[in-house]
Amino acid sequence: MDFDQFHETLRTLYDQMMPLCGNMTGVAKGIAGLGALFYVAHRVWQSLSRAEPIDVYPLLRPFAIGLCIMFFPTVVLGTINSIMSPVVQGTHGMLQSETFDMQKYAEQKDRLEYEIMRRNPETAYLVDNDIFDAKLEEMGITDVGQKVGLYLEKELYDIKKWMRETFRELLEIIFKAAALVIDVIRTFFLIVLAILGPIAFGISVWDGFSSTLTQWITRYVSVYLWLPVSDLFSTILARLQSLMLQADIDRMQVDPDFSLDHSDMIYILFMIIGIVGYFTIPTVAGWIISAGGMGNFGKNVNQTATKGGAIAGGAAGAAAGNIIGRLKGR
Repeated sequence: MDFDQFHETLRTLYDQMMPLCGNMTGVAKGIAGLGALFYVAHRVWQSLSRAEPIDVYPLLRPFAIGLCIMFFPTVVLGTINSIMSPVVQGTHGMLQSETFDMQKYAEQKDRLEYEIMRRNPETAYLVDNDIFDAKLEEMGITDVGQKVGLYLEKELYDIKKWMRETFRELLEIIFKAAALVIDVIRTFFLIVLAILGPIAFGISVWDGFSSTLTQWITRYVSVYLWLPVSDLFSTILARLQSLMLQADIDRMQVDPDFSLDHSDMIYILFMIIGIVGYFTIPTVAGWIISAGGMGNFGKNVNQTATKGGAIAGGAAGAAAGNIIGRLKGR
């Protein structure tokens, strides 16, 4: 599955939904205009009643917000997105670099495992079909029982390898799906905040609702940071995987009898931790810029992460138990 295509589709969806902000501009202008009338009148009459000079500077606030509403997609969203875009590009570049290194070490480990097993006379026939056929020819026609044993042993090895690769691919799919879930929720929040942004700006003109403007900005920036934080988390995980692969490669070069079963179990536990860790990204983004009003969402995300981790852990334990059982039976 090409998860990168799904992420690109979400970016396209966000870009195509941005013109819908114009549908809310007219309503926001009316709300802001009526609020500006009361805002200015209240302060002018307050100053006149106290025989004080009128301070013009605070009266410019409704007009500045009105200009932001009129040019909301370009001035507000364009400015925020252009400022935050380098952060997204920087973290994505880090992720690509670490992912490339991880794939390089994974390929090196697979080649080394194949070479070690091929050099060992006792396991060479399991990975090399030519050696397997040559060994069958050496046995002759009468050694039917030994031939059946070789076929069964090679078949068990292929099944074991298939189960290991299948389970690893399943965890990797769940791992990437967790990142996709975060990106889908992020895109939904950004679209809702962007489309209803003019309304929030218009309401902020009214007395008593001035904090709506700062809350909208902090929430938008906080949600926007989910993607950079997700890329940083993936970068850390990719680096950790690279270190694990390097350690396995070093041990395989020193000890030809090194078993990969222990390494596979560590990899499975590592993937489960990564899946659960993805759902902590909104909390980490909230540490960078505090956005109020999202406590219930964080609570629900933590509960989902706990349940997802329990399900993934149970599945991993059952699969690992099956693999160990087959190994003992062998």
